[in-house]
Amino acid sequence: MRFLVTGGAGFIGSAVCRRLAADPGNRVVNVDALTYAGNLASLRSIEDQPNYRFVQADICNEDAIEALLRDEQIDVLMHLAAESHVDRSIDGPEAFIETNIVGTFRLLKAARAYWESLDGERRDRFRFHHVSTDEVFGDLPFDEGIFTEDTPYDPSSPYSASKAASDHLVRAWHRTYGLPVVMTNCSNNYGPFHFPEKLIPLVILNALDEKPLPVYGKGENIRDWLYVEDHAAALEAVARNGRLGESYNIGGRAERRNIDVVRAICEVLDEMKPRKGGDSYARLIEMVTDRPGHDRRYAIDPGKIETELGWTAAHSFETGLAATVAWYLESEWWWRPLHNRLAGQRLGTAGGRG
Repeated sequence: MRFLVTGGAGFIGSAVCRRLAADPGNRVVNVDALTYAGNLASLRSIEDQPNYRFVQADICNEDAIEALLRDEQIDVLMHLAAESHVDRSIDGPEAFIETNIVGTFRLLKAARAYWESLDGERRDRFRFHHVSTDEVFGDLPFDEGIFTEDTPYDPSSPYSASKAASDHLVRAWHRTYGLPVVMTNCSNNYGPFHFPEKLIPLVILNALDEKPLPVYGKGENIRDWLYVEDHAAALEAVARNGRLGESYNIGGRAERRNIDVVRAICEVLDEMKPRKGGDSYARLIEMVTDRPGHDRRYAIDPGKIETELGWTAAHSFETGLAATVAWYLESEWWWRPLHNRLAGQRLGTAGGRG
């Protein structure tokens, strides 16, 4: 099968590309604009494989995307390209509107033109797979409720609002034009090659540098955590076998409070790389001012994808976190330049002009 992956140099996109390219029967074309979070070093293991190709392009350039779809005779367009950091969306929402909404619109136009030019088996085989987030659903009370595919949308941040808009565009292109689409909404991802501004890698790397470990508010906000390689496996299952027009929620069944996530990282580091002097890394934890509009709790019900497609997460939070910490300890060549550039800071205090 021939895949075009947008945003394939990002965290989740690179995991998808590595997974798909591992099968020599697949052709994988990675399209990425290489903005701040795009990193070709994440694809070093496959960059020389004959079934993999990287193209630097912007998804807003619909003519370039359509030409690429035709040249490569793509069967499945997996759309992961997005501005994806809530804190950055608070400080500067404009880029999120441009990429996540306008970019998806341009991509849909290119995909529709390409699909309408196909016939026979190739037309029947084509899929537009839109990858989204559980944040479009807003948040849940701390002690009850769970997101299903039927949960009403209620986004809280400029990021989640932009993703909600893109989800609606994809559904509209299916219902209005018949474009064959499948959709997924996932919980918080973590794992190797995670950009260092996100919670888990930031805490790991700040700890290694003996810097404060910032936790918003009281650390009571809850997220459902999904190991990125499990997510990549789920995305492949949906791309290949998901029912047209359907949406699938993907979660790890691993709800944790933010403060407990940070403490768990400290415990793993205490075991794998003890601090000099014997103190726990937990002594570096520092509570900081909460960010505006901070959602209380996310919880995904992945029952539909488990039942229909036979996917289940292979990693528990404990095994996935241990694997993640071990990877960062072994991979300073990848993260050190990024971490130095970001200076270990958290964003999202609404100090920007958005």
